[in-house]
Amino acid sequence: MANDLQDGQHVLLMRHADAPGYGDPAGYVISQCSTQRNLGDYGKKQSRAIGVWLSNQGIQKAEVFSSPWCRCLDTASLLNKGSVKIEPSLGSFFDDMSLEKSQTKALEVFIKNELAKQSKTPLILVTHHVNIQAYTGKVVGVGDMVLVKVNKNGEYLSHTIYLSPKV
Repeated sequence: MANDLQDGQHVLLMRHADAPGYGDPAGYVISQCSTQRNLGDYGKKQSRAIGVWLSNQGIQKAEVFSSPWCRCLDTASLLNKGSVKIEPSLGSFFDDMSLEKSQTKALEVFIKNELAKQSKTPLILVTHHVNIQAYTGKVVGVGDMVLVKVNKNGEYLSHTIYLSPKV
């Protein structure tokens, strides 16, 4: 996996770790974690375990981008692969599925621009199930990862799924 993530044609999409519940509470505010569905103790352990698993795959450091949702930011931080940057195109559109096409297009542009920087540093994108499904056509569980091969425009070509390590 590490070699693939250094070839400028692959990104690793990851669904946030376990956050008990479904959706977000009514009236949640993106900038206020206390109003959202967040990682539980298991999700925090799961995130750390994924970070160790990635290290065992040869990924010590990465460019890590996250959805602005706290459960994604916490997952990304607990991977311990470097500083985490918020990327709006990774944000959930679960509450407004009409955004699916435009947000997926924005993700393709983001991936294209990041890979064009020609860095050999792996690109890890922590996001939500709706985003991964819209981009790859695959439904994945919490903490699961999808190694995606993309074309020069950041568009999906193929994938390999890696299940979250057991905690």
